[in-house]
Amino acid sequence: MSFGLVSIPVRLYVATHSEQPSFNLIHGVCKSRIKQQIWCPSCERTVERSELVKGREVAKDQYVLFTDEELKALEAAASQSLDIQEFVPLADVDPVYFQDTHYLGPDSGGEKAYQLLAEAMRDTGMVALAQHVSRGKERLVLIRPFGDGLSLHTLYYADEVRDFDEIERGAKATVKPAETTLARKLIEQLAADRFAPQQYHDHWRERLQEAVDRKVTGEEVAIPEEAPARAKVIDLMEALKQSLARESTHAARRPVPAAATAGGERRAAGGAQRTARAGGGKKK
Repeated sequence: MSFGLVSIPVRLYVATHSEQPSFNLIHGVCKSRIKQQIWCPSCERTVERSELVKGREVAKDQYVLFTDEELKALEAAASQSLDIQEFVPLADVDPVYFQDTHYLGPDSGGEKAYQLLAEAMRDTGMVALAQHVSRGKERLVLIRPFGDGLSLHTLYYADEVRDFDEIERGAKATVKPAETTLARKLIEQLAADRFAPQQYHDHWRERLQEAVDRKVTGEEVAIPEEAPARAKVIDLMEALKQSLARESTHAARRPVPAAATAGGERRAAGGAQRTARAGGGKKK
């Protein structure tokens, strides 16, 4: 990673992974996993992978074909460097641009420069925008302070993000001051002091695992009745009042999260301070 005339050797680490369950397609008669074939509707036959080439559509059902050698020649020259172009406030980068996240760690001999850059960005509240070549493609990335080090987020380019003005948002509605007041009160009731992702769970994945465990032991899985659809909001003021009343009841019953221990609070406070210094308290 190049920072002005400073070169920092770094290592890239995978930061996230999906826990979403995956399924295989099974032949329901013999319970065997099927094999998918590539079918050409024009020739009406199965096609071998050796016959395939890549094509880019230029008009409906019209393609420009490329060989692997031609595509490789078009790829940008491979580079091991993350070239920082500029520093910007994190709050100025909308989360819509974020693709994925990796952790950045110092490589051998780069520890001091790595810590220097992380601390300087943390103190100034700035993040770095850089470009580098990966798998023949030029990537736009954002580097920001994370914990006691740095993280790297791959970004979409501007022309890859759809203009929000293209989205149909309906006719302009008139909001009454009393409605705004109730909405703000509801937000205040639901507001938390900090982001605590550990208190959220994928309930669908938990129900699926429970069903898998039952099926493994030969139990039948009961199919619950479909929940009735929510009624459409007719009286917005009444809906807001009912929401406030319901949340007041829930708040009284809500348990304190496990993370809110003395040690957890100290760690969270330290993390919040670091985040605030890194980007004005705004997080992806």
